[in-house]
Amino acid sequence: MNIEKYSMGIGDRFGMEGVAQLHAFRKAEERGVVVTPVWNKSHREHSLIGTQPDDVRTEADEAVRATGWRHPYRVDADHIGVKTVDAFLASSDFFTLDVADFIGKSAPDGAIESFVREMEPFRGALRIPGLDAPHEVTDAVLRTIGHRYLYATSEAGRTYRRIEGAKGADNFITEVSFDEASESQSPLELFFVLGALAREGVPAQTVAPKFSGKFLKGIDYVGDVRVFEREFDADLAVVRHAIDVFGLPRSLKLSVHTGSDKFTLYPVMRSAIRKHGAGLHLKTAGTTWLEELIGVGLSGASGLGLAKRIYAEAFARFGELCAPYATVVEIDRTRLPDPAEVAGWNAERWASHIRHDPSNADFSVHVRQLMHVAFKVAAGLGEEFRSSLRDGRSTVSRCVTDNLFDRHIEPLFGRG
Repeated sequence: MNIEKYSMGIGDRFGMEGVAQLHAFRKAEERGVVVTPVWNKSHREHSLIGTQPDDVRTEADEAVRATGWRHPYRVDADHIGVKTVDAFLASSDFFTLDVADFIGKSAPDGAIESFVREMEPFRGALRIPGLDAPHEVTDAVLRTIGHRYLYATSEAGRTYRRIEGAKGADNFITEVSFDEASESQSPLELFFVLGALAREGVPAQTVAPKFSGKFLKGIDYVGDVRVFEREFDADLAVVRHAIDVFGLPRSLKLSVHTGSDKFTLYPVMRSAIRKHGAGLHLKTAGTTWLEELIGVGLSGASGLGLAKRIYAEAFARFGELCAPYATVVEIDRTRLPDPAEVAGWNAERWASHIRHDPSNADFSVHVRQLMHVAFKVAAGLGEEFRSSLRDGRSTVSRCVTDNLFDRHIEPLFGRG
């Protein structure tokens, strides 16, 4: 099973927006660009929402039937490892092997020395087509990379072999993710990480490195776009070269996924993948949930009242909700409006504070981030929140579809 050139991971916390999401992909198809939808959900999300991996497969299959989608689609067991993969084996055909927590854990000395010997052909001045300058590779450099990454790649191998044993090698797509690591990977490190994955027999088809800058929950990239552009361009060149020298799948491509939106990065990513003729996997997280909140608020008085209640409870539970995301949210509590003030907002003002539109004076990165992590509040409402999504279906669907197509798919993958 091979991943298509362009693919996009779509989260759906409550499992009710599959059709609306797929309508965005249909709009792209009508404009001549086919992007493969990949419904993704992690073990942690399932635990918080109270869903099961089979629910995601059911949602995807039903959305495809309802919309008449004629192209491939995938279901991603997001951010899994050996301890959590089993529950996803039956329902998923895309597996994101998250090994970020194992970076820096040292592999046995013998394994590191074996890695150094096998990488001996690359010692000296390593030239990677597309990079301006060669990289000097010594045994010391290789040992440093081995100490930092070899345990992580071996863990990817363990998880991959467990999936392979259950499903067969040709029946799923493998992604390896480092994006939640504490530090970004250099192009040289990425090259040898891919070599280590090849040694482990992991036929990665997408790889998600860590980039410089901040990818905060729910908001745009914070950092120097020019630095990201250089890193992204270099990583595209590394992936292309690694395919040839390590015998990795020809479909191997970069994956960019964090809990943030990446609007200012899309122009440089679009330019780079076109320059290299490269594919790309983009993984969004939380953007559909935020559109549900906007749509519920716009759907009528009852929905707006419920949305305000969610905000008030999130405001009161600020510490609890933000603690698990402490490294990826930056919210100034003094910039959050008091719930008593929010109670007086009309529907459009509610939407304007959350919808990503920096030209709108009401837009608040602080409110948007808080609402991004507040899905646990909505989950606690159970059927009441799900009923609000059904009651506001036409408005919610329009928000979800327009957001995915206008703000994500078209700017990155569109033909214009």
